[in-house]
Amino acid sequence: MEASLDDIAQLKRILETALLTSTEPLSVADLGRILGGEFGADMVRRLLEDLRGDWQGKGVELIAVASGWRFQARPEFQVYLDRISPQKPPKYSRAVLETLAIIAYRQPVTRGDIEAIRGVAVSPNILKALEGRGWIDVVGHREVPGRPALYSTTRSFLDDLGLRSLDELPPLDDLGALLEQSPQLPMDVADTEGEGEVLEGEGEAAAAYPEEAGDVITAESHDAVDAPSQSPDLQESQEAVGEEKVST
Repeated sequence: MEASLDDIAQLKRILETALLTSTEPLSVADLGRILGGEFGADMVRRLLEDLRGDWQGKGVELIAVASGWRFQARPEFQVYLDRISPQKPPKYSRAVLETLAIIAYRQPVTRGDIEAIRGVAVSPNILKALEGRGWIDVVGHREVPGRPALYSTTRSFLDDLGLRSLDELPPLDDLGALLEQSPQLPMDVADTEGEGEVLEGEGEAAAAYPEEAGDVITAESHDAVDAPSQSPDLQESQEAVGEEKVST
């Protein structure tokens, strides 16, 4: 459907209003419905890119994340917004950071896989807290005795980090800083240490963390996302996680 310049300006105002007033990212499909379903996805994307250009040089930017499009403050202005925030950014324990990093860079993994890599027992509270935050989800079970759950990250995890896909994940050393810029995490996630007993073999020469991420299992009923093409070097990794046979 062709649109005049006046029509395009009005369409952009409609999209702008919807995005500025929404508390969640809006997908291209959602925005298309807001426009009455008269324009295809390509047209909606062109309008969004045009709108993004309109906001260049301002303190707020329009970005695309895993779940859709949203407005957010530019990072360089966040320091000023933090002055009126009554809470300090969460500080994540080593256990939380390592557990989340292993899931993000090596998904899907079981709790046993995480423990094998870290060399210590993983507290169930860490996994439950990350699930409650909506950052990880169970996407299947490994076909071994006990059928342990397989964990992957979610689109909400990417949304909160301002990323479109796992390919945009930063190097492992920068993950903590990126998490601290995300929306406030409940303190049971930020403060949970979750360190358990040291597993047999800790302290021995560890195998290098694999360069290539493993296969990811996705399901329509879950909000899992694709694995990145490569993973960073994880210090203290205990062993590589092997290939998985999964059933959802």
